[in-house]
Amino acid sequence: MKNEDLLQLVSVKMPYGKYQGRLIADLPGHYLNWFAREGFPRGELGRLLQLMQEIDHNGLSPLLNPLRETHRHDDI
Repeated sequence: MKNEDLLQLVSVKMPYGKYQGRLIADLPGHYLNWFAREGFPRGELGRLLQLMQEIDHNGLSPLLNPLRETHRHDDI
């Protein structure tokens, strides 16, 4: 995992499905767990979903909050 991976979690949006348009970091745990059971998509999206599932599963999601703030300021 690289720092850029964590930044992507708070900037990349889910491209399809029920939660299309929602940031990867904002996907609900049950949805991430479904991917963990059924299989993550291939490629970069799958890698990010898997990382977010691990973060969420271990209760570490609040650690992304400072990155969210940084990313918001970058967009202004």
